[in-house]
Amino acid sequence: MNYINEEYIEEYIRSILPERSDYLKSMEEYADRNHVPIVQPEVAQFLRVLLLIKKPGKILEVGTAIGYSSIVMGEFTGQNCNITTIEKREDMVSAAEKNIEKTNFKDRINIIKGEAMEILPFLKDKYDFIFLDAAKGHYLEFFNCCIELLNKDGIIVSDNVLYKGMVATDELVVRRKKTIVKRMRQYLKYISELEGFHSSIIPIGDGIAVTCRV
Repeated sequence: MNYINEEYIEEYIRSILPERSDYLKSMEEYADRNHVPIVQPEVAQFLRVLLLIKKPGKILEVGTAIGYSSIVMGEFTGQNCNITTIEKREDMVSAAEKNIEKTNFKDRINIIKGEAMEILPFLKDKYDFIFLDAAKGHYLEFFNCCIELLNKDGIIVSDNVLYKGMVATDELVVRRKKTIVKRMRQYLKYISELEGFHSSIIPIGDGIAVTCRV
């Protein structure tokens, strides 16, 4: 429960989601046991639908973790779609490589190890779809780098933007998270007012923001 929706709503939405592969389920169980943050089932389904609509040729992901969302995106994109994903933790890169290696689309996913802010300014490709799911306190910096890499009519999806409900109300904010919450509020205000872009904040999972270049 993330305090974004009532528990009964979250449970209902999850109860009607399409059946996931055994492989994804095993990754979900691993993530739960080892406290690894991955996209929640309803967010994964939202990504699938967006990708089926957008049909991107190139995807950039900031924050790989164990490769769960990369695999979700790989499953619902065509053979001509390539995914680049950035992860700073060596243990996560190792786990993601092992997980991705078992898929039929392993050759379409490229993991870059390192700090996102040291990598993003040097990427040369342009992307149709960008997924932000890394350090929440640095979304604004990530976003400003990513818009330079975004194709016209491209989409940026940011995960965890309501951050367990804390971003929406001070009543839920815990002291050690104040800086993250403050920065996330600044980020959401920024993307909501940014000229040349339209954004929508959607209260599913832990909150997601969808930003489109116009």
